[in-house]
Amino acid sequence: MSSPATPAWSGAADTPPVVLPHPVRMRVLGAVMVGVFLGALDQTVVGTALPKIITDLGGNGLYTWAFTAYLLTSTISGPLYGKVSDLFGRRPVFLFGIGVFMVGSVLAGLSQEMWQLVAARGIQGLGAGALFPIAMAIIADVFAPSERGRYQGLFGAVFGLSSLLGPAIGGLITDTIGWPFVFFINIPVGLVVLFTVRRNLPAYHLSNAKPKIDYVGAALFTGALVPILVGLTNKGSADWTELTVGGLIGVGLAILAVFALWESRAAEPIVPLGLFRNRAFTVSVASVFLASFGFFAAVVFLPRWLQVVGGASATVSGYQMLPLLGGLIFSAVASGQIVARTGRYRFLLFGALLTTAAGLAMLTQLRADTPLPIIWAWMFVTGIGVGPTFAVFPQIVQNSVEIRHIGVASSNLSFFQSVGGTVGLAITGTVFASSLAREVPASMGAAGLPPQVAGALASGAGSGAGLGAITGVGDQGAALLGSLPEALRPLVEPYIPAIVAAIHEAFSLATAATFSVGIVTCLVASVLVLAFRESRATAEQRDREPAMDPETESAAA
Repeated sequence: MSSPATPAWSGAADTPPVVLPHPVRMRVLGAVMVGVFLGALDQTVVGTALPKIITDLGGNGLYTWAFTAYLLTSTISGPLYGKVSDLFGRRPVFLFGIGVFMVGSVLAGLSQEMWQLVAARGIQGLGAGALFPIAMAIIADVFAPSERGRYQGLFGAVFGLSSLLGPAIGGLITDTIGWPFVFFINIPVGLVVLFTVRRNLPAYHLSNAKPKIDYVGAALFTGALVPILVGLTNKGSADWTELTVGGLIGVGLAILAVFALWESRAAEPIVPLGLFRNRAFTVSVASVFLASFGFFAAVVFLPRWLQVVGGASATVSGYQMLPLLGGLIFSAVASGQIVARTGRYRFLLFGALLTTAAGLAMLTQLRADTPLPIIWAWMFVTGIGVGPTFAVFPQIVQNSVEIRHIGVASSNLSFFQSVGGTVGLAITGTVFASSLAREVPASMGAAGLPPQVAGALASGAGSGAGLGAITGVGDQGAALLGSLPEALRPLVEPYIPAIVAAIHEAFSLATAATFSVGIVTCLVASVLVLAFRESRATAEQRDREPAMDPETESAAA
């Protein structure tokens, strides 16, 4: 396994593949950052708008598909866009992605039925799949190796910002000017991005080879990932052994094996398997895959705890997540600067992953009566650990592969992070459900409820109503009574305050249990990063000469 080192670059080797004036580079940077913000924001901004959308459009059975459709198309298309951008250049692919994203946004805002919204969300995701990986590749193209860390850190901050502010922005727009504008707001901003990139980023090709698309590989890749991702998504409402979960995942893995066999023989593979012989690339994608378990668990389960147990609205819970965001932004920017200045990253990442594990270990102490300032402190520590994974791994990958593979390598890093989050949420969701089922009876017993009341609740929860009602948001006592058979309500009503307190404690313990998974995966990732080999030597950089073809020169002029 090869292991290109990340040096502290200087001299002739420390030159970007595409040379542009500094003001032009800054305009390009700003535009692609806004594009990334839009794409990442749309993963979360819809959450708070969706209840109102369901009220207006109906189709409650398609509720989860408003998220799943976006996830499927954005995740699957990312590696494909990365490969295409290596073959045909970054600008046309990025502009295509922004254009498709805006078309999907218009269609989503104009939707009159739920199936139309789901289809439009799929189109949005198809465009968004180009934004984050191609943006990272553009940074690698226009900035020298020693500069990339400073700006990759900003992208990590933007991604974290969009993840945590999305619910608050969605709620604000929905409550003021209406849910269609959650989508329509993308149009003017997207047009600015489109115009700025088209005007300032030249058309260039970093590979002199004649473009050749692996259509069979693309079809197999898509055919493998669709059932795997749908199966993982279905895990929230079904067991691993059911056909809609385990069956779909098994089918996807079988197709994935065929895809790997095909790619090993393809002339221009969608995912060059040779990249996995590169130690830096393999360690990076494995580490971000594992590290995403903890981050996504915190982003998904903490807002729910803040709403169910803390009584916060969706908008307020988004604001209460700001300590996690603050730690993430600070450490992402700082770690990028440190690596850019020193060329050292192994022990920085080791420490960051240990810090993430420590923050998650603190969050496992979450209880119903834990003061918010303490929770915010735990969030901040977790964010400090997470930040460098967004900023440093892209830099390591881009500086360890050949120029002609920067796009596909960057997109695969994003892909493994996204899939890691999906797998992690499926596992932590199982942990949460099993922990809640175990803790509810124990909490009820500790609350001193009479046996007949506990039995009545058990019968209601067994029908899937009682427990589901009280773990929702709003007036949980009223929701619980409404979900129980009328004959049981007089028996249960006097004990509602004690029941709600007991369920809150059980919910807190179940939420705390989800972070244990992230502790384990972050510790494993911290061991993996010690396999990096780094050097401060300004050694030759293979295939790092500036590359600008005649088309680029004329465009730049």
